[in-house]
Amino acid sequence: MPEQEEPLSPRREHWREIVFEAETPAGRRFNIVLLWLIGLSVVAVMLESVPEIAAKYAAPLRIAEWVFTGIFTAEYFLRLYLIRHPLRYARSFYGIVDLLSVLPAYVALLLPGAHALLVIRILRMLRMFRVFKMVRHVNGAELLVRALYSGRAKITVFFSFMLAITVIAGTLMYLIEGPEGGFTSIPTAIYWAIVTITTLGFGDITPGTPLGRMLTSVLVLTGYAIIAVPTGIVSAEISRLDGSDTTDACPSCGVCGHLADAKFCRRCGAPMA
Repeated sequence: MPEQEEPLSPRREHWREIVFEAETPAGRRFNIVLLWLIGLSVVAVMLESVPEIAAKYAAPLRIAEWVFTGIFTAEYFLRLYLIRHPLRYARSFYGIVDLLSVLPAYVALLLPGAHALLVIRILRMLRMFRVFKMVRHVNGAELLVRALYSGRAKITVFFSFMLAITVIAGTLMYLIEGPEGGFTSIPTAIYWAIVTITTLGFGDITPGTPLGRMLTSVLVLTGYAIIAVPTGIVSAEISRLDGSDTTDACPSCGVCGHLADAKFCRRCGAPMA
């Protein structure tokens, strides 16, 4: 049986609904403001990387960066305070993204340049699906991660098969073309096979013999035939997992995407009320 949860105080429950959910007008306004702040902070980080802009506005951009960092840091600790089980939220997808969105700013104090990693804040924009009630169609990163995890066995088999094909094709091309044709080693030939079968076709290494070109053609056609396999696997898992989810967040761990009549959290099993 799910463990009995100690109810939050009315004040904390009120603020939890505002911060974690988007059903109420206050919660919706909070999340929309948060999305604007996230977008502006990412733009500021990108502008700071442009030499001409950084030369003129380095100080204002750096101040803006720390203002955004301070706001997001306070928001992260507020979320930990409002949730029933902070560690569960901290280990969730959004909890990890929230932490990584502020961590680079502090790491940059020791490792200059690390602040550029603050663009990871763009992942927080995934909350817009919940804010604008698009969860039914796109359950954000949570649904995608669940789909990848559910299809991990099929995806592993597929990539193992692809690895075998590229190793065999690369070795054959090494034997056919040799160092004289630019295939100086088997790893180099395997690199060519990967580029070819994925249809990227960089052209930095090309076969010169008729047999080598024939193998290239077969590999390209094989790539076209199987390149949609992982997409199909993930799409099937998403279709299986997707449902009529709401924006309700678990008061214990903060995970969203529950059915409208859900009584307990789909992740931690805690009561939803």
